[in-house]
Amino acid sequence: MRKNIILAGVGGQGILSIAACIGLAAIEEGLFLKQAEVHGMSQRGGAVQSHLRLSSDEISSDLIPEGKADLIISVEPMESLRYLPMLSADGLIITSINPFININNYPDLEVILMEIWKQNNYYTLDADAIAKECGSVKAANMVILGAAVPFLGLNPQSIDNAIRNLFKNKGEDMINMNLSAKNAGLQYVRDNS
Repeated sequence: MRKNIILAGVGGQGILSIAACIGLAAIEEGLFLKQAEVHGMSQRGGAVQSHLRLSSDEISSDLIPEGKADLIISVEPMESLRYLPMLSADGLIITSINPFININNYPDLEVILMEIWKQNNYYTLDADAIAKECGSVKAANMVILGAAVPFLGLNPQSIDNAIRNLFKNKGEDMINMNLSAKNAGLQYVRDNS
């Protein structure tokens, strides 16, 4: 098993929580894990990305070579496009359609989505609306994580355990809301496959 994953978004959108959940699940399953985080001006809404590599064999480098990413998982549509050169020919993009407009010349959303839809494999979803139905728009990152679950090569129960572990200090309601958001993202992919 080997997965090369690019996580992308804007500071404050929960990219590192997604990375933590995937990492905890991988460790639970006895996999090797390497992660490289690149933070922009995250405290000011800047770009944030993380390279996450999982494997049943040892991993030499924490950086994913260009054209070798199996997945781009993004909570911001323009940020998903930024990493297209990293995606392998049969790679998959999973992204929210909800823009985080933090610049004056943010491109038209329809133009961004049209570029994503030109790719071979993608899922675009309204993660904010789905998360809001689950209790809080702040759980949009868990919706996106849920949409990625079928493609991670990990046991879904390990992802659930990771969510419980990550949010255990925030109480049972927070755990349940995040699990619900993850399940809603997973269901979206099942319904749209």
